[in-house]
Amino acid sequence: MQEVFDYVIVGAGSAGCVMANRLSADPNCKVLLLEAGPRDWNPFIHMPAGLARLVSFKSINWGYETEPEPHLNNRRLYWPRGRVLGGSSSINAMCYIRGHASDYDDWRDLGNPGWGYEDVLPYFMRAEDQERGESDHHGVGGPLGVSDLQHVNDLSRVFIQAAEQAELYRNVNFNGAVQRGFGLYQVTQRDGRRCSAARGYLKPIRSRKNLTVRTRALTQSLTFNGDRVTGVRYSKRGISRTVTAERDVLLCGGAINSPQLLMLSGIGPAHMLERAGVVVRHELNQVGQNLQDHLDVMTLTRCSQPVTYDHLNELMVGLRYYLYHEGIGTSNIAEAGGFSSSGRSKHSRPDIQFHFVPALLDDHGRNRLPGDGYTLHACNLRPESRGHLALRSNDPRSPIAIHANYLSEAEDVEMMLECVRHSREILSQPAFKPFRGHEIHPGGDVQDRAGLLGFIRDKAESIYHPVGTCRMGSDDQAVVDTELRVRGLEGLRVIDASVMPKLIGGNTNAPTIMIAEKAAAMMLGEAPLVAEVERISQAA
Repeated sequence: MQEVFDYVIVGAGSAGCVMANRLSADPNCKVLLLEAGPRDWNPFIHMPAGLARLVSFKSINWGYETEPEPHLNNRRLYWPRGRVLGGSSSINAMCYIRGHASDYDDWRDLGNPGWGYEDVLPYFMRAEDQERGESDHHGVGGPLGVSDLQHVNDLSRVFIQAAEQAELYRNVNFNGAVQRGFGLYQVTQRDGRRCSAARGYLKPIRSRKNLTVRTRALTQSLTFNGDRVTGVRYSKRGISRTVTAERDVLLCGGAINSPQLLMLSGIGPAHMLERAGVVVRHELNQVGQNLQDHLDVMTLTRCSQPVTYDHLNELMVGLRYYLYHEGIGTSNIAEAGGFSSSGRSKHSRPDIQFHFVPALLDDHGRNRLPGDGYTLHACNLRPESRGHLALRSNDPRSPIAIHANYLSEAEDVEMMLECVRHSREILSQPAFKPFRGHEIHPGGDVQDRAGLLGFIRDKAESIYHPVGTCRMGSDDQAVVDTELRVRGLEGLRVIDASVMPKLIGGNTNAPTIMIAEKAAAMMLGEAPLVAEVERISQAA
């Protein structure tokens, strides 16, 4: 007998865990949550510093690669994405960043009423359990723990001092009245442990009798009755099963997996689906289009003192952490950072973000360099380049082709050069003098434009913020409407980072959770929450 639920949620990542929590709060509502990966049993998930190891765990990471990128010397760039309960919130660096207030006003002005900053701030606050307490910008008592770091490397504080010496602001709250400035990141942790979406939203409610969670369940396609989506077909242990959703199917797979499932089900650009052997059921040309990501360039410097995280006694770090939940094991590694302006933008808001790491990181940490050093990441917050996804097979197990199309717009090239220039300016300040060795990348002898462009094309990488492939909007070309319903179909919504019409100026995990909180409120028929105008002061 076929199982029947009110809601079927595909993907137990940041958005899926939120939806499972909020919808199953009604005991009369039956919810099924499907996740292709395993449970979040791996101990390195929960120890924050364990993220350095997670890059190599293929069992919990989709481990995508782009197609050869024409403007990056035809390199295939590595795109790790979580394939586990909690999704990418279980493997990320836990930086809690919402973006700039004007980013959401941009969404609103692009034809998405109800998605301006005043509209979304209450849902950030609803999600949050802020260690510093409640304020005009922050909430307490929510599922998502947001904390100050328990352990900070001395070099991270040196970095903040150097930023001040470079005449940049110090900022103790990037998510408050002003984003601009440099300081320590707050992190999605609680009591020194990672607070992934699975830990914050799912673990406390796993005993609900009306919530079913199935892991290692790969969704293969949607099922239909005319223009209504009625459920999904998925496989578990090699057996194909079909379940029915009486209300809605919710796609929460992220910017890669949600559009892929739409295409596998015959929803997308007709020419692409036909080429992949998929019967076209509902033509939506923008599915998989509008792909955006933050491209990141890293400046690596040798450290003259052994104070970095490069050569730790991992056994002692782990033992101290598991006995006392303290010490280096509580670090998110990317402890400090900030936001500044290149001077190229017409807006007053920052357009470069920095993440400082007191260790040498090359090729996502997969290439271990000898010696001690520190790494400064810098990314262009609002790239103009757009990419797309292309279905290459009708096999759900076959990865979709990712064409990120980085640096296809001339302005993005100039911005990456600005990222290197600003990074070098901070790292050259007197605060680093006691620790500064030689520059490894780009290298002290690389000073001219041609040399720096060569370095960028050789070494720039994703900082893991893909969005936009199921764009939200009011126009006929949008994939979902402002309530995240797939245009032209009934019973189907997309709720994840893929619906973002434009990339926000910061890390994307907190905004994804906000999107799900707001979507759940809309589906439950709640009156929209709107922040008071005096709270909105993020002009810089």
